[in-house]
Amino acid sequence: MRGQFDATAFHAALDSQRQAKKLNWKEVSADSGVSASTLTRMSQGKRPDVDSLAALLTWSGLKVDDFIQKDSSIGQAEPLAMITAYLRADKNLSPESATALEEIIRAAYNRFKG
Repeated sequence: MRGQFDATAFHAALDSQRQAKKLNWKEVSADSGVSASTLTRMSQGKRPDVDSLAALLTWSGLKVDDFIQKDSSIGQAEPLAMITAYLRADKNLSPESATALEEIIRAAYNRFKG
């Protein structure tokens, strides 16, 4: 099974992490050690080099496996199940808040999925 790195999804997740930390891209560059030009190229859909990828994964706490597109969905959790797990594990959310967000995300997901 051949996997492919989804650079667009990775950049979107980095942007979410950046916003959550209330940082601008220049600060992300300084904190992660990745050049601003690499971050700009990534915003245009380009893939980071392996050292930049490693630095950004370390900075963000993201996992590279979440951005590998696989040819088969066997053994792969559904996106809504993964989102639910992440929301339930978030110490910043009460159980009621996590449930409310799940309902909003589920409604939007079902509306826009192909």
